[in-house]
Amino acid sequence: MALCRGLPRARNFDAAMRIIEQARQDLLGNGLLTVNSVGPIAGAAPGETIELQRVWSSRPDEYPVAGRKIKTLTNWTRQLILRSEVFVGEGADALASVFDDHRLIQSMGLNAVVNVPLVHADGRCFATFNVLGAGERWRAEDKLMIELLAEFARPHVTQRGRAL
Repeated sequence: MALCRGLPRARNFDAAMRIIEQARQDLLGNGLLTVNSVGPIAGAAPGETIELQRVWSSRPDEYPVAGRKIKTLTNWTRQLILRSEVFVGEGADALASVFDDHRLIQSMGLNAVVNVPLVHADGRCFATFNVLGAGERWRAEDKLMIELLAEFARPHVTQRGRAL
């Protein structure tokens, strides 16, 4: 598989993510992959608001790198970022309840999401690995595949964060 052969030879973060994205396409078909770094907002109480900054996107025309979002505490941020638990959203209602840009997501033909927290050894989420797909429901093996791809990405995202 190109993922196992190519990833150790990736020269930089972008090259590694392109290899992971190709594997995602091969395994899951049409979709979107983004990676967001997670950080606190200067001056805000810890955990009160969270800043997400996109550091990689498979579709930069719709979701450009360096895009930023400020998130308040919601069930989604508590689950994904504060508790470092995978979030699965399936169908239009689920996407609309979580994402302000759900209309853009649906206009791209995407109907379901899996957000995987990338965590430090202490369990703290430092980034999110986000996959959206065309189907309304994820199969169990698709969710597992996304989590495995996130683990392949984690060291590259970690290293990129150290380089900043």
